[in-house]
This record gives sequence, structure tokens and C-alpha cells, in this order.
Amino acid sequence: MSQSGQSKTGTTLGIVTGSGPEAGIDLWAKVLRANKAAMGDAFRGDLDAPRVIVVSEPELGLSMDLRANDAEVWAAMQRALAVLAPQVDAYAIACNTLNWYAPRIEALALPARLLSFQSVLTDWITAQGVTKLALLGAGPVTEMGEWSAYRFLRELVEVELPADPAALHALIHDVKRLGGDDPSLPLRLQALVEGLEADVVLLACTELPLIARFDSAKQLVDVTDLVAEAMVARVHGEVTA
Repeated sequence: MSQSGQSKTGTTLGIVTGSGPEAGIDLWAKVLRANKAAMGDAFRGDLDAPRVIVVSEPELGLSMDLRANDAEVWAAMQRALAVLAPQVDAYAIACNTLNWYAPRIEALALPARLLSFQSVLTDWITAQGVTKLALLGAGPVTEMGEWSAYRFLRELVEVELPADPAALHALIHDVKRLGGDDPSLPLRLQALVEGLEADVVLLACTELPLIARFDSAKQLVDVTDLVAEAMVARVHGEVTA
């Protein structure tokens, strides 16, 4: 590994955010932590932080009802990518719902590599040997239908869905509205988690890790943590694809 996060590959990372903007901040913070952990004792501070460009597009917030707002959201995504893609080598979209657009984005043949949540999660499931998990996310995600970026999961594992998806969707809206510091929100998430049978729970919405401040016997998996690690692997040249 190089003595600097920049010197080995010169890789510039990108983050598309806006749904919500706090999710982009959260992913960036996780990239910084993952980079520091990857470098270990060789990490010197600011000079070894990865180069990151963030584009925050407010209209991406319409993704909470993706079915109704597809045209507007896709237009907003294209605007963000037009700014970001020419400036970076690899990037991620800081929203589980918005990763539904990964196939469309790949078809654009942009100069930068999209590290989609789907690809990162598939690699993790394979590496960990997971056979059953619960999926917590916004309405379009947990419906597991045409508009879900995670409908592919049923080809890999047994998937448990929340018993009350409307309550979960409302909770996500409240995180956006009240902020992750509201003390009532972790309790609501904890109740949903403890009502699940699966031992592995995917927090497949970038708002949920912001309020996952409670102890649980279940393994809570923040997909954005996995994405941050994949982004850092790009910086340090640990992948070739």
C-alpha cells in the first residue's frame, strides 16, 4: 500500500447526493474512516485523505415516490452526472432507492465507474455466505417490484420484508424532516428491527444508519459502509475491474 491515498493511483472519487443531502455527508465521512483504517499506521492526516467531489441535487429528493417522479428524477440524475462524471474516476450514489438507475447509468457509458449498491452488496453476500436477511428501506425498495433496486436479492438469498412497510416509510420521511438527532426515531427503528425473524438486517436506506443508535442481537448491515470500503479499495488500487 502506498504512503499516500493519492500517490498510488491518483484516483478521484465522486458522490451523488441530494436524497437526502445528509446521506452524502454520511457516505463521505465513511469513506474518510475507511481510508484511514485501510492505511493504518501509514496514515499521515489531511494529505492522505482521498480526493472527493460531491454533487448534491435537491430534486433527487423526489425519489421517495419514484414511480410518480421517474422523469423528473432521471433528469436530475443526468444533470448531476454531467457535472460529476468528467471529474472523477469512480463514484457512488448516496441513496439506495436511486441505485435503481444503475442499469440506465451504465448504458450511458460515462467516463467514470459507478460503484452501484447492487454490485457491492452482491459481492458482500457471496463473501459472507449469507443465506437469509431482512430488508429495511423506503417503499419503492421494500416493495421488491419493478421500482426496487434490490429485487435481485431474491435470486441470491431468502429475503424477509418488514411487517409494516408503511410505518418504515413514514419513519424514513421523519428522519428527513426532523433530522437524525431526534431522540424518538431510534426507538421506532429498534421496534421494527426487533420484530424481524432474520439475524442479518440490511439497512437499505441511507437515513436508517443515522438513527441506528441502539443495541441489538441482530447484525445490522449498513450498505453504505460496504460502498465506502469499495470506494477506498479503488483509491488504493486493490481492484482491477
